[in-house]
Amino acid sequence: MPDTAPYDKSTLHVAFTAVHQHFMQVIVPMWLRAGWNAELALPHEAVDAAHQPLPPQRYRAMACARQLFLFSSLINNPSVPEAATRAAALFRSLQRHFHDAEHGGWFYSIDPQGAPLDRRKDLYTHAFIVFACAHYWAKVREPLVESTLNAALNVVAERFADGDGLYEALLAEDWSPLNAGPLQNPLMHLAEAFLATVEVREDPQTLAALDALITGMQRRFVDVEHGVMLEKPLDAVDNWSEPGHQFEWFYLLESSARLRNSPLHLSLTTAFAHAEQQGVNQQTGAVAAMLEVDGSMKDGTQRIWAQAEYLRALTLRPDSLDLLSRQLTALQEHFLHPSGWNECLDSDGKVSRNDMPSTTPYHLATCYIGLAQYFKDADASR
Repeated sequence: MPDTAPYDKSTLHVAFTAVHQHFMQVIVPMWLRAGWNAELALPHEAVDAAHQPLPPQRYRAMACARQLFLFSSLINNPSVPEAATRAAALFRSLQRHFHDAEHGGWFYSIDPQGAPLDRRKDLYTHAFIVFACAHYWAKVREPLVESTLNAALNVVAERFADGDGLYEALLAEDWSPLNAGPLQNPLMHLAEAFLATVEVREDPQTLAALDALITGMQRRFVDVEHGVMLEKPLDAVDNWSEPGHQFEWFYLLESSARLRNSPLHLSLTTAFAHAEQQGVNQQTGAVAAMLEVDGSMKDGTQRIWAQAEYLRALTLRPDSLDLLSRQLTALQEHFLHPSGWNECLDSDGKVSRNDMPSTTPYHLATCYIGLAQYFKDADASR
């Protein structure tokens, strides 16, 4: 990045206030109104730059769960008085549209008329259901929400577990195997979901599953030679790493007193440095989508979620004030705009995808929650 005068926390706070205001005044209202299908009580999969819903092809349980997290996080926020009502509607829709009454678990997607479309059961979806229900239950403490949380945890343990600390990524509607094996991204979000659960209640069983998952990830996904978390198990062909996922993992591990200083945390501290060196453009702050195992570029696409995850991870890095300020500026200048955000830029920084998916506010919300905590901790240490 270009040399500039050092930043201070007040400058950073002004920038954060601006992006958070944009989130609350532009992005959240978009999903309360234009992005909401009132007939199905579900968020549209995406809206265009003019906030018009894209023609519906499907509705995913994962998108419903991410929006449930979003509005759960805003319950009791005076700026969003509708948050509790919207969260309740999303929770009902999760059960009404996606729950498989015959086999248990939740379908991947429904069609535009509300009938099951892709009936398979995937870990990514179930991880987000656990995550969302844990956050929602923390706010409302309703027995039905906790029973749904418990049901999702049980399904993960009983159906997806592979007997070696990790979990199958995908199973058939009736839970028969599809030989998908474990994949990094669903497992990361399962770790996130387990962490969310144990933060809101005593849960020895989930703690044990979390410990086993973290051990399994270190053993089966971390390439010690190159210092990265790979997307597929170590013995898989055509493997790669994603800088955004290195940053996302680092944040989860660093922010957890239980996981900090675990072997996986130590590995991801190394992986953070590699991802920053090899996957972040030092001039623009752009985070690349994919790297080869050896660290060379595989896909230079810039995705907003990876930008947000790098920014969030920097809140837990020592002496990161200048980088935080520069990355927040990069997010503002290249990804946020008056009517929303740019989902993807190409490797040259040109907008390559300008639809706005209903799943992206989850990443922005968690990023801004991390930044808010950064300022809270900074104030407490004065």
